[in-house]
Order: sequence, then structure tokens, then C-alpha cells
Amino acid sequence: MFVTFEGIDGSGKSTQAELLRKRLEREGHEVVATREPGGTPLGERVRELVLHGDDMTAWAEALLYAASRAQHVEEVVRPALERGAWVICDRYVDSSVAYQGVGRGLGLERVLDLNLAAVGGLMPERTFLLDLDPGELAARLAGDHDRLEREAEGFHERVAAGYRELADRFADRYVVLDAQRSQEQIAEEVYGALRVRA
Repeated sequence: MFVTFEGIDGSGKSTQAELLRKRLEREGHEVVATREPGGTPLGERVRELVLHGDDMTAWAEALLYAASRAQHVEEVVRPALERGAWVICDRYVDSSVAYQGVGRGLGLERVLDLNLAAVGGLMPERTFLLDLDPGELAARLAGDHDRLEREAEGFHERVAAGYRELADRFADRYVVLDAQRSQEQIAEEVYGALRVRA
């Protein structure tokens, strides 16, 4: 199964992706855990550029993410799914739609279409949205912040609204989780939702 975790920065996506990976591996499954941007040598270079590089236009940012994603799907995600592995991805297409499409104002449909073309239509079977109030962001993020984390609160509010719109539109694959709950409670809800789906 192809599973993705989405949400604003600091919502706990990476933690939940890792907890799910460990649980599935304990059960004997092959699991490919990956992230976006990243997951391939090209993707990691794009990650450094978009998160820690110079300022760029919104479309340049969107196209870099899509390029990284195209390589990631071809090199990592599809081969893993074809051999029967679970794929757990920390961010995927929905991140670009929420961040660049809604947050940057490029348009939900335009950024969705761009990314569907980049991945050849491959979408996850289950997406977990860690729903966090953007007002909690500063308290959760420590240390140096990347380009997107440094954006004003209004940007993160638009991103959160974009995610809620996606969750409504794609309710058949989305599971919305309260990111304020404990890691253990969230992990149990994630696992329960996957058992029902599987």
C-alpha cells in the first residue's frame, strides 16, 4: 500500500511515518520509507535548494518540487509498489497543492494538474493529515528554520486551509488526525485506519 503523511511543518508527520514504518517492519512487511522533497540523489539536491537556497518565484518553487517528485516516483516509489512493498512517504503531491497552489496563490487545480502529470497519475491509497492550528507552529519548531518555516503566519494559515480543502475533496483517501493528541494515540488511529482499508 502507498501511504502518505501530510500537514503543516511541526505537525508530527515525520514521527508518525517512522512509527508506522517500525510497526509494519515488526510484522514482517517490506517497507520503503521516504520523503519529499528528497528520496533520491536529485531530490536531496532539490530539497537543499528549495528549503535552504536563495529566494525564488512561486512557480520556480512549484516546478522544482514537481521535478524532484517525478524522479522520486520513477526511481523509488513505483519500483517498490511493483514488488509488493509498502511505501510510506513524508509529503507528496498534496504538499505542493497546499503550499504552492493555495499558500503561494498559484491555484489548487493548476498545481494539482502539474503534479499529476509529473507522477503519471500515481496517488496514495491513504493520506493521513496531521491537523495542527498554525498558531502552534512557533512553539513546535526549534532551531534554524527553513525558507518555508520562516513564512508569516498568514501563509501557514492558507496552507492549513488548503489541506482542509483537499481532505474534503478526497475524503475517500484522507484521514484527518488531531495533531494535538499524543504520539501514541495518533499512531494507533493510523494503524487502525490502515487495517480497515487493507
